[in-house]
Amino acid sequence: MRINTVLYKTILLTCLLFSSPLTQANQVACFSTNMGQFCMELFETQTPITTANFIKYIKSDAYTNGIFHRSMPDFVIQGGGFKIISAATGESLTAVNTFSPIINEFKISNTRGTVAMAKLEGNPNSATSQWFVNLKDNSSNLDNQNGGFTVFGRVIFDGMNVIAAMEALPIRNLGVNLPATPLKDYDGSSAVLLSNLVRINQVELFDAASIFSQGILSFAVDIGTGNALEVNLRLIQDSPSIVFELAPDSVVSLDNKPLNIATFSSANGQLHIPSAMINASTVINNVQMQLTDAESFQFTLVSYE
Repeated sequence: MRINTVLYKTILLTCLLFSSPLTQANQVACFSTNMGQFCMELFETQTPITTANFIKYIKSDAYTNGIFHRSMPDFVIQGGGFKIISAATGESLTAVNTFSPIINEFKISNTRGTVAMAKLEGNPNSATSQWFVNLKDNSSNLDNQNGGFTVFGRVIFDGMNVIAAMEALPIRNLGVNLPATPLKDYDGSSAVLLSNLVRINQVELFDAASIFSQGILSFAVDIGTGNALEVNLRLIQDSPSIVFELAPDSVVSLDNKPLNIATFSSANGQLHIPSAMINASTVINNVQMQLTDAESFQFTLVSYE
């Protein structure tokens, strides 16, 4: 039977460990800023210490009312170091209160759109609250210096459009800790105000079983053999039916099975994904797909809520 062929192939895939780590849908952090909204997927499986540290800062409100304090066009844009606080006398800029430094977890290349931790020069294990978005492929540089800079996430959906708009802003030296600060609505004719800073208004965490971004549906799946895999399904048709196809080189075997996981039944070829985040504000639930081509692992969308 064709389904048995699928099961056989799937079991074989569990024995393969590929080097493509950007596959599992983990928690998503969405940042609302005065330049627009962007979201990032957090790589909890690959960088658990770094991701837990980042989430700890989010939950402590360290990044709420934070700013992007460093912009290096065609390189990186950086935040997490400073925030705006309110008092009876008005608003002021202050440094973020930091927790203890964490150990370096470099595993993933610093390619365009990835998010990595900043750290002190000459000290790989010095990252605390500051992080940056890679504006281009910086792997030849940042993968090799200071123990490699730990990538712990990637910007998803259309978030890089917002980041690119930040990159295009004018930059000013505002002092020793702010030598390359991007400024919004500033023409250089007056003093810089706090309202000119690129400000993070709110950060919200989402926990979806899968993410659909740039034509790729990524998730972890229990294949019913005692194994769990990270996989990517690539959208290959959107009319009249919505059809996805497995990207074989995306398959990674997981040592531990996540709680929020899709399931695949080799008996009937049905794939169930509990939830899928499809843009910065929309999560759909109970996604049902049917295996319709066992040779190329094509799945047709049946229903969702």
